[in-house]
Amino acid sequence: MMRRTLPSWALHVTLAAGALLTLTPLLWMLSASFMTAGEANAFPPRLLPRVATLEHYAALFTRLDLARHLLNSAIVAVGATLLSILFNSMAGYAFAKLRFGGRDRVFALLLAALVIPGQVGMLPLFLMLKGMGLVNTLVGAMIPGMATIFGIFMVRQYALGIPDDLLDAARVDGASELRIFWTIVFPLLKPILVTLAVFTFLSMWNDFMWPLIMLSDDRKYTLPVALANLMGEHVQDTELMMAGSVLTLLPVMLVFLVLQRAYIRGVMMGSVKG
Repeated sequence: MMRRTLPSWALHVTLAAGALLTLTPLLWMLSASFMTAGEANAFPPRLLPRVATLEHYAALFTRLDLARHLLNSAIVAVGATLLSILFNSMAGYAFAKLRFGGRDRVFALLLAALVIPGQVGMLPLFLMLKGMGLVNTLVGAMIPGMATIFGIFMVRQYALGIPDDLLDAARVDGASELRIFWTIVFPLLKPILVTLAVFTFLSMWNDFMWPLIMLSDDRKYTLPVALANLMGEHVQDTELMMAGSVLTLLPVMLVFLVLQRAYIRGVMMGSVKG
């Protein structure tokens, strides 16, 4: 009995230590956001504020208008997530279940494109959007997340597990392909679509490079871009930076905590079906 419990205790202690090391910077960030000005730079470093204050959060929303940038990030992340669910689910289903010429070759070409760094495509995409008049718009900031090769691959692998007999029966009953997709396929894809939604939302909310390239009007900046500019203007105000970082992190943490069960279920089921 002792021989069995010792390895188990060692594993739990190791995992607890790793979790503590991972969470320590985040916990200090949260604590520093409530410190008075200059307190976070004291030596030796303080772990807790002497007197907790909300002045830095108030400054972000009153003096620096961070609410506007929060709204911009929410519009971009939510809009891209909803469109990603629609486009990726339709494309993934088509590659999995519909028969058309060159289907497997096109899908293989898409997979090959996964090895190309995303930064390589930023310039041609920017020039295309410039010709369409979408530069310096929130719609332009959404476009890279609307449909992705990885998203199509995830949905396609999951959709392969849908029985062909079910779809053929619906076709025999006279259902159109669009109706089959909306009434049969789309509900069955729910677990993997929740996983895809979490991936997309986190990616778009945290994205810095593309909004920085696409948006030139500071009133349209997303939160990461606005926070980077804030760091340049208030480089010595550590507590203000920590408050901004907490506001950036909080929405994605809430989304993940709310959807974590469906997210994990989708990942596990997708790996089994794939």
